[in-house]
Amino acid sequence: MAKSKNYTNHNQTKKAHRNGIKKPKKFRHESTLGVDIKFLRNQKFCKRHNLSTQRQIKKRIQRKEERAAKLNGL
Repeated sequence: MAKSKNYTNHNQTKKAHRNGIKKPKKFRHESTLGVDIKFLRNQKFCKRHNLSTQRQIKKRIQRKEERAAKLNGL
């Protein structure tokens, strides 16, 4: 008796392309669900006390104020 076929790829690529093969969506912030709690707590404190980001925020605010002053002056 002949062996039966265990696997075939026939027509699978055509079926996949009928609706189009789409890339997975990219999100700005990845979800933290299921992430180690100890790591998340450490990350929270690290973000809170990160001075470089606070300086960057202050610089952004200053730039916005300068732009607003220029627009109001014109």
